[in-house]
Amino acid sequence: MADEDLSALAAAAYVYGFPLVFDLEQVQRFSERGLGQLRAAPFNTFAHAAKLATPQDTFVSVNNDTLYSIAQLDLSAGAQLLHVPDSDGRYYVLQFVDAWTNNFAYVGRRGTGTGEGTFLLTPPGWSGTVPAGARRIAVPTGVATIVGRWACEGTADVPAVRALQQQLTLTDANGDADAGSGGGVPTAGEGLPEAVAFFERLRVWMAAFPPSAPEQALQRRFAPLGLLDEHASFGHASASLTDVLAAGYAAGQKRLEEASHGGLSEPVNGWSTLLHMFDYNADWFELGTLDTPEWKIADRERAHVLRAVAARVGLWGNHAYEAFYAQVFDDADGERLDGGRRYEIRFETLPPVDAFWSLTMYDTPDYYLVANPLERYSIGDRTRGLVRAADGSLTLVLQHEQPDEPERRANWLPTPAGGFRPLMRLYQPRPEVLEGRYELPPVVRVG
Repeated sequence: MADEDLSALAAAAYVYGFPLVFDLEQVQRFSERGLGQLRAAPFNTFAHAAKLATPQDTFVSVNNDTLYSIAQLDLSAGAQLLHVPDSDGRYYVLQFVDAWTNNFAYVGRRGTGTGEGTFLLTPPGWSGTVPAGARRIAVPTGVATIVGRWACEGTADVPAVRALQQQLTLTDANGDADAGSGGGVPTAGEGLPEAVAFFERLRVWMAAFPPSAPEQALQRRFAPLGLLDEHASFGHASASLTDVLAAGYAAGQKRLEEASHGGLSEPVNGWSTLLHMFDYNADWFELGTLDTPEWKIADRERAHVLRAVAARVGLWGNHAYEAFYAQVFDDADGERLDGGRRYEIRFETLPPVDAFWSLTMYDTPDYYLVANPLERYSIGDRTRGLVRAADGSLTLVLQHEQPDEPERRANWLPTPAGGFRPLMRLYQPRPEVLEGRYELPPVVRVG
């Protein structure tokens, strides 16, 4: 195969493999160094946030609505028992994400209720007996992630959430609470150039965490690159192959960035709704998921692009039936959002949800929370002191400088000085959202 064709194949492999590599890099980061206020924790152990996220939590599109409880699973040593407390009706969700970023199970208010419960988390190929009173969740890959989110009303509500977090436990299924992990994430790519390191990690981690049989069949097209060779490290690649990988890496990155800024859906009032962006899972459906055609992407090539975009702009995001997301980069006139200007969003009808909604401010291109003197990183139906107009409408103010008028300050979500991307979240959205009958209003420039 000509080098030009191999470079094109490498670009396709980059998009295909980005979610796996990026996800497992974050898994390693969590288990070895922690993230912001989430301390480093061994596999099969929860790390709990003690306060809502701030700009110090440098994780892509981290939310400011909930307190996190995150655990990295390593089931190569055997099954784990998960215990969840009775949250007494409080919204929470434990989202289960495999190494390929497939959302394959949900435990929580929407999926399984808010009562106390026990769940047996089993590794691939497991056979055994589920303990009495427990429900089984089959985990598709030996390493996976539980992303827990607890609704929190603010600082005064933190102690109540912290009490619930402490009752959330993982123990070895044989009863050994001190059981460690097995193999974890294999070391790969250290000391190699950036592009070569990416493909070396992809090669090693594809073999360590195989996806479903249909996905494995699709991976065979990457054989000419050496990605299916479990023993030939790219660290010893020829100069010509190294050049091919570098060219494919650059082209793949460009393709992913372009896809991340548009083309996910037909914009409505400038908003690109992420209604089906997390529907790329076509094979693994456990508790709390909807195994129906409308929540699966049949076109696998499109599914792989969306999977990469989802990892890039919102790693570990939920299916829309759990939490609906919409992002916006441009104002109503099609101009890119910029902190040197002033904007408004006027809601004649507030977002219809069964839990709550919020608008969170992120910078670009990293999609991190934006530091500001007000220390307000999101705004929504739980924000105290919002001012409604006489007709019941709500106008949110987006600008860098503090507004002069008290009513505008009350509804102000600070922006960075430069480019930004707000993200709307609707938790437990109602049918009119999922069916496209509710539209978010445009971001209108006012100065």
